Amino acid sequence: MSLDQSTSRRKFLHSSAVAAASFFIVPRHVLGGKGFIAPSDKLNIAAVGCGGKADVNIRLAHNNGSDNIVALCDVDDREAKKYRAQFSSAPYFQDYREMFDKVGKTFDAVIVSTPDHMHAPIAMAAMQLGKHVYVEKPLTHDIYEARMLTEAARRYKVVTQMGNQGSSGDATRIIETAIQKKMIGHVHTVYCWTNRPVWPQGVRSPKDKGESQPVPAGVNWPLWLGTAPNRDYHEAYMPTRWRGYWDFGTGALGDMGCHFMDVPFRALKLKYPTSVECSVGSVYSDFFQEAFYDDVCPPSSAIHLTFPSEDKKVKEIKFSWFDGGIRPPLPDGVEYHEMFREIDGGMLFIGTKGMLAGGLFGNNPILLPSSKFAGKALPAPVKPLVDGKTEGHQQQWVKACKQGYGAYTSSSFDEAGPLTETVLMGNLATRSYLAREGGKFPGRKKLLWDGKSMKITNFDYANQFVKRQYNGGYTL
Repeated sequence: MSLDQSTSRRKFLHSSAVAAASFFIVPRHVLGGKGFIAPSDKLNIAAVGCGGKADVNIRLAHNNGSDNIVALCDVDDREAKKYRAQFSSAPYFQDYREMFDKVGKTFDAVIVSTPDHMHAPIAMAAMQLGKHVYVEKPLTHDIYEARMLTEAARRYKVVTQMGNQGSSGDATRIIETAIQKKMIGHVHTVYCWTNRPVWPQGVRSPKDKGESQPVPAGVNWPLWLGTAPNRDYHEAYMPTRWRGYWDFGTGALGDMGCHFMDVPFRALKLKYPTSVECSVGSVYSDFFQEAFYDDVCPPSSAIHLTFPSEDKKVKEIKFSWFDGGIRPPLPDGVEYHEMFREIDGGMLFIGTKGMLAGGLFGNNPILLPSSKFAGKALPAPVKPLVDGKTEGHQQQWVKACKQGYGAYTSSSFDEAGPLTETVLMGNLATRSYLAREGGKFPGRKKLLWDGKSMKITNFDYANQFVKRQYNGGYTL
């Protein structure tokens, strides 16, 4: 470099430094750079799914205009009507792949509020484009997908959040603190239960009965089926009753497990379970029981998981889940109204010095027996509370997206992925339980799980439910 060049370079660097120092916030259009969002900017968001839970997610992410909804996608024009009218300048698509291809450069982040079977391919495609993602619960339809999304979020360095809003609530943090401070001693047993399903489960599906209906105007049925095997349209599947069908949903456990099980999962720092077993409710008719459950989730189930314990005083943690109105036993010294206080369900931690109960999201936690803990207050949470509590869940993600990869969210995929794997382990057990070979039910046993390898080690038949086969040309 010549003397003149060197002098010119020093003058340029000095002038640049002075100019930069005059700005506290530099607009994104000045700085540029992939993935950079200045604090003064609005987050530009695309929404895949515009009805149902999307109505909450879009509204709270938009936050009365503090951030932008710049693209919309839904396979059902009827569900998209409200937001197409509100965000009339946002281009609308029925196929998310077309939206990503045509207007992908206009948005920074994607909200995925579709049926469970489409969560993973949409979220993966978004992350591969460097987009931050918010995905409704459960994170995925099967265990393999959850592992892949968790790893992909780290690889693509994007901000993530699963839609279990209770993870942003006060109660989750209060219970986590109380358990880790050993207020009830060393926890060895956990119960979670829910009143779900409140949609049809355990009944013969239209597919099993050979029923079909004309596809309504505005519905793209092949796109709605997405990764699922082909079947004829019926109103029993959409827009809201898909949860009880294995091809699309994950049943009562998938719907509510990420809400209830999240609290003990965090409080006890649980990892992968080591075993799972289950039993399911029965529906009798002229049809064999198992024929119902080949296509439709059972009306009720009890799932029993075993986890290694982080607490050296406890060898393993017994964790049981009950749905369909089934409830765990009432412990001695506890009144019925103390434990079963909420219609949605609840949770109970049992330790060596007492118990702790809570409702949905761990709300209204109480130490039990009440006679023993009279006047004893639960501790203030160690982790910071979320602005807006559960309703701040979407905005917490929005703000983290503006800060960039590494910013804290309550249910990042590092948390949500392993939780979802655990929740879906119950469905793996249920579907294995209903296996019928040679007139017997070989799946009715305790299944042993190798979490690292994602494999059942004592019943190979069950491993088909770890990873499903996609139809329609979709991939991860």
